[in-house]
Parts: sequence; C-alpha cells; structure tokens
Amino acid sequence: MAIATEEEDTVRFSDLGVSGDLVSVLEDQGIVSPFPIQTLTIQDALQGEDVCGKAKTGSGKTLAFGLPMIERIGHAKPKLPQGLVLVPTRELCTQVSDALEPLLAVRDQGLVSVYGGVSIGDQTSLLRDGVEVVVATPGRLIDLLDRKALRLDDVEIVVIDEADQMADMGFLPQVRKIMRQISGEHQTLLFSATLDGQVGGLVRDYTNDPIFHEVESDTVIVDTSEHRFIQAHHMDKPKIVERIGRNADRILVFTRTKRGADEATSRLKDLGVKVEAIHGDKHQSRREKVLADFARGKLSTLVATNVAARGLHIEGVDIVVHYDPPDNATTYLHRSGRTARAGEEGLVVTLVEWDQVPEVQRIQKIAGIRQSIVEMYSNDDRLDDLYNFEPPPEKERPKRKRKKRRR
Repeated sequence: MAIATEEEDTVRFSDLGVSGDLVSVLEDQGIVSPFPIQTLTIQDALQGEDVCGKAKTGSGKTLAFGLPMIERIGHAKPKLPQGLVLVPTRELCTQVSDALEPLLAVRDQGLVSVYGGVSIGDQTSLLRDGVEVVVATPGRLIDLLDRKALRLDDVEIVVIDEADQMADMGFLPQVRKIMRQISGEHQTLLFSATLDGQVGGLVRDYTNDPIFHEVESDTVIVDTSEHRFIQAHHMDKPKIVERIGRNADRILVFTRTKRGADEATSRLKDLGVKVEAIHGDKHQSRREKVLADFARGKLSTLVATNVAARGLHIEGVDIVVHYDPPDNATTYLHRSGRTARAGEEGLVVTLVEWDQVPEVQRIQKIAGIRQSIVEMYSNDDRLDDLYNFEPPPEKERPKRKRKKRRR
C-alpha cells in the first residue's frame, strides 16, 4: 500500500498522464497541482487497475476518480451510461456532478445527477437521451433500474465514493444490489475513510486484485487545525458562536439533532447572524439553495446535523464549531475535516457543557489532542481571536492505584 501525507505536492496533472484538454479546464479553475490522493491513484486508474483509496472527505477524491473515468470512457448510447459514481447523499451527488461537468463538456460528454427529492421523470428523460456518466445515490438509482430507465450493461468504470459513510447510513445492501447488475467487464474505484469492516467486505467481493493507496489525513487534520475546547453554559452557546464568527467569513456549526439545529439557527438569527440550517427534514430544493447561499457568501453560518453534512465538500470554511460535542473521535475528525482542507490552517471549536467534560476528554485522548477545556462566557475577549489564544496543556491525571485484593 502506498501512503502519502497531505504535505506532498511536487507534481502536476500532466505528469500523471492527464490529457492537455482536461488540464486546461483545471487550470482555468485555478487547479494546478494534484492533492496527494490524486497523485497516488490517478496513474493506476488510468491504466485500468482497480483502486482502493483511503482518504477523508475533502482530500480531493472527486478528481482522483473523475479524471481517469473521463479519460477512459467513450460516448454512450441511450439508457446505457459508461461511467457510474455511487455516493451516499444528495448534496455530495450535486457536488461531484458540478466538479465533473466542465471536464466532460470539453469532450462533448454528458452527465446526469440521480437522487431522491426531485422529479424522477426529469431524470428518466435525461437518461433516455443518453449520457456518459451517472452520479447517483443508491436508492434512486435502484428506482430507475426497476423502471428500466437505464441499464448497466455498458458500464466500464464504477466508483463507490465515501464507502464508509455508505456503510454507516445502511446503504451497502443497495450498493451490492447495484454492483450485481454490472455484468460486463469493468473497472472499480473505491474511496473511503476506512477500508476495514463492512467496507472491507465490499472490497473483497467487488474488486479484482486492487491497488491500495492511503493518505494519512486524520493526523493532518489535527496538526494543521487549531483546536479549542470551551466550557460553556447551554444558554450562552449562541452568543459565543456569534462572537466567534465576527471575524470569520464562513462558519460551519454541527449539532447532534434536527431539533437542535433548528433551535440553534433560530437563536443565532435573533442575534443578527445570517444563518440557515440543513437536515433531513428540509426539502431538497431548500437544502440546495441554502448550500448555494453559503458558498456564495450570502450566509455567514451554516448549521448542520452529522447526517446532513456527510460527504459535503464546502470550500472556504474558516471555523468548524461543535455546538454539540460528537459521540466519538471518528465523528470529531470527520466534522473537523471540513476546515483545514488540503493542508490549509483552520480553527475547530468545541463547546462543552459541564456534564459533557468526561466524554470530551475521552475524545481528546483518542484524537491525540492534549489541551485543557477552558471555561468562557460570551463576554470573554479571548473569543475574538481563539486562533492565537493558547490554552494551557491538559494536566496529567493521577493514575489510581489499584488495591491488592485479599486472597
């Protein structure tokens, strides 16, 4: 297995075998040098090898699979796409499509995004006309297959993106059902933050002698982000978030529940913050509008639940706020990875209520973050520049001596 850190950045896309027309499109977007996961995987994928890439959300996986796919497919017949990308969420479906469409256009190739919450009739019409690439969530793709709106006979490359999140969300049975319908010879590219457990079973069953590559991004997220842990009163948390955000362009706030997201959003609006929330109860069109407004700077703050934010690649997030601490270190790293993308520095702030201190200390220990939880109120001037505030290191806790048991 090849392993890289996200500090490596020494080659260009043309060095990896990417054609000049695609390189030009990337350069027009200001994308010149590949990220580590792209450097590791693109050449193997261009040669037709099955590839398994271990990397986190935001590490550049879309181009890692998208560029080889576009290079290797031809023009499609009606209802018979040649490239298939499976993703866990509607938002990621849209984002992958947005990244690939300009590259496909230069080859006179087309793409359709397939996900729930919008008209299935429109998607059926686009497939009937013939598109080279389908980017889909598993459930809606199965609906379309059942309606015979498309067939997978001509699929040459299939991508399973964010496979670990597919597993977490219970989508692997649907993914397996789809993979069984790809009968012809094809190439499989699988990307995931983990490659063990259920994802490992997917690798064993649906890849052929794959080449494994890994970007050690968990460590990078911790090393390139500044982490702050603030002990806060529940009623004071909105005011703390508002004050933290005064000197930031974009803040992403995580809550554990949909109700919590709505409550936090309402209280932040009362404080004059330009904020909206996304979660599973919001209509798809509304979620897309909120994400677009956040990306364009119309909103300074986005509140999201864990599930709604899975797979989201939002550029330019200055601060991630754990409004509610996550349940475990893995979720902490996933959430925190929305800032400090591609090695850039970011700020991660966790708001800790009194009864949550032991649970957050466990997360700190697993994530390798030795730092005290500092009590602050919303009138604390240190909130104006948390990035440069240096909290004291966590004190060593004395180990309890075990009493010898009498025999």
